[in-house]
Amino acid sequence: MRATTLTVRDFRNYERAALDLSPGLTVLAGPNGAGKTNLLEALYFGLTGRSCRTSNERNIVRFGQPAARVEVEVDADDGTHRLEVGLAPGTEKKMLVDGAPVERLQSVPVRPLVGVFLPERLELVKGAPANRRAHVDQLVTALWPSRADDKAAYSKALAQRNALVTRIRAGTARPDLLDTWDAELARHGIALMRNRAEALGLVEPAFARRAADLSLPEPCKLRYQPRSKADDAAGFVAELEERRQSDIDRGFTQHGPHRDDLALTHGDRPLRTLGSQGQQRAGLLALLFAERDALLERERPSLMLLDDVMSELDATRRARLAELVRSGGQTLITTTDADHVPGADADDVAVFDVLDGQLAAGAITPAEARATA
Repeated sequence: MRATTLTVRDFRNYERAALDLSPGLTVLAGPNGAGKTNLLEALYFGLTGRSCRTSNERNIVRFGQPAARVEVEVDADDGTHRLEVGLAPGTEKKMLVDGAPVERLQSVPVRPLVGVFLPERLELVKGAPANRRAHVDQLVTALWPSRADDKAAYSKALAQRNALVTRIRAGTARPDLLDTWDAELARHGIALMRNRAEALGLVEPAFARRAADLSLPEPCKLRYQPRSKADDAAGFVAELEERRQSDIDRGFTQHGPHRDDLALTHGDRPLRTLGSQGQQRAGLLALLFAERDALLERERPSLMLLDDVMSELDATRRARLAELVRSGGQTLITTTDADHVPGADADDVAVFDVLDGQLAAGAITPAEARATA
């Protein structure tokens, strides 16, 4: 499954643009501020129904225009499909698959999975634990779509328990009423923790290999850090009971997988606090490529969107990253100079010049350029 074309209208600084994507590597080259990242964001938006750069999605609508629209065509085993997303600020977002409305694109089977690297995504490595928890849960859903219900069920039980804790603290409910919600929270919490541990167990060996491929000098590891030490629901309930009075005093549930974390280490040192900016970038890329490896093993190839990954790398590291990019799946890379992407002149690579919110007229692949020379 792969994305074949991207069409945008009134998205960021683009009035209109259309892009044919290579089944392997597509390179968008141009100066800073030209709009390369906007096209990467548009492709992500068209495949997921949300932005990878902002929570205030009204910013994606071109200034002075009422709405933005993105269309992505996808080749799947059963033929070609069209995904469409329209956003008009102040109204409900419209998402269509082959002309039929859908509520969520993430659950649509006829779309490629997407992994994205943006400089601001370094917050996944060095930011708050909530970012890493959400990322691991997305990985679980990508690996086993049916397990998405475990996270939703846990979140619902947690909200109900917190509401009851608030009433108990206010003196309007009895503490023993928590027994039911403790059991419910424990049941879903154990399932959620097992999902996370299994997913990270699949990715961790590949993470170590990819980190070495990207020239991190010391061994790298992923380590799941669950807040609960319980192996089953009964053990989880016991932990909640031990902390019940403290929860009531504070007014919320302090213990459980909603407080978990993921540690990325380099030589047994946390990348989050002791890694350099370059090491953190390499660690994030290693994680994304390791996840791609795990998905490829399950015949669920992901589309990689890589923004400005080459700018801070030396020639050796660029070559190694280019090898990873070409090792499997479909990739879109932005760069200020196509020469920074080793192998960009290969026959199966599409290179487009971007300038001031426009694709350069007549942009063609290197193979086409050589054929007409």
